[in-house]
Amino acid sequence: METLQKTTLIFTVVGAINWGLIGFFDFNLVEALFGAESMLPKIVYALVGICGLINIGILFNHFECKEK
Repeated sequence: METLQKTTLIFTVVGAINWGLIGFFDFNLVEALFGAESMLPKIVYALVGICGLINIGILFNHFECKEK
């Protein structure tokens, strides 16, 4: 389970960095790396979204463990 947590956290951080670059510099790193017309950015975005949802579950699970 720890490997899943670390993997999803890495994808979430990559997504956060990409959104920061878009917000501050109007630069999309994912599209720059994989091409705007390619299917790969959509796959990366989907993976980041799924990882974010998994991290929400991990966050709430962590809170439950702390209360016990």
